[in-house]
Amino acid sequence: MAKIGIIGGSGLGDALCGDAGRCRRHHVATPFGDPSDTILETQWDNTTVFLLNRHGAGHLIGPSDVNYRANIYALKAIGCTHVIASGAVGSLREEIQPTDLVIPDQIIDKTHRRVPTFFDHAMAVHVELAAPFCPVLQRHLASCAAAVAPTRVHVGGTYVCMEGPGFSTRAESEMHRAWGGSLIGMTAAPEFKLAREAELAYALLCLPSDYDCWRQSPHELSKQELLKEIIGNLTRATANATALIQQAVARFNEIAEIPSPAHSALELAIWSHRDTILPAHRKHLGVLVEKYL
Repeated sequence: MAKIGIIGGSGLGDALCGDAGRCRRHHVATPFGDPSDTILETQWDNTTVFLLNRHGAGHLIGPSDVNYRANIYALKAIGCTHVIASGAVGSLREEIQPTDLVIPDQIIDKTHRRVPTFFDHAMAVHVELAAPFCPVLQRHLASCAAAVAPTRVHVGGTYVCMEGPGFSTRAESEMHRAWGGSLIGMTAAPEFKLAREAELAYALLCLPSDYDCWRQSPHELSKQELLKEIIGNLTRATANATALIQQAVARFNEIAEIPSPAHSALELAIWSHRDTILPAHRKHLGVLVEKYL
């Protein structure tokens, strides 16, 4: 049975999880530690959704310190089959304006402080990542764009994931543009890789709040005024993203039975001989591998 998990990023995490009084709370223990926050179960249009705030209550967890493995494992363990994730980004393209929404289809991972796999010690597992996001879920999100008209929803583009927590230098920003990057953010990796290893159909909805630093503001603004403008952009993008995700959930029955390539990602990815995999490792990995081991 298809179940939807929603990972809220900057702004959207609080917006989606803020009315926790009507939610059922799940404290999910994982072999990889604690998730960022309690998983909240609620109903949208008679569809059960599981909400997880990536940065935790009060936005205390920075991008490099998010326990991505625990977050994805917890959503898998609770029964999710699909994940819609959100994240604030900077735009690297003139045509992608602040407060627009973007559904990227590619990613460049520049992170280096984060564990990018569940299988670092237990066994050799190599998942396909040529198409890093679920095409079925991407198309579904794109088909719901009318819910936020006249806001522009860009379909496609490359997300560059940097380590952070500091922002790019101007030279780095120009380099990311030269690479073909459309967006710059700090949270999509290794989240998308772990979702694939967990056989979760995963799509990303990005909320541009500014033009990064490659494009200087045409207005003479103080730092305080610029920050206020960025926060205002993120607030408007958050409202639009919330509306689009809620529409996608309301129409989820349209794709609930369509198989995602991600749902069989481990079928040919486990290269270790089954009889050499230690029982302790099988137990440790639990719901990730029980279908195959």
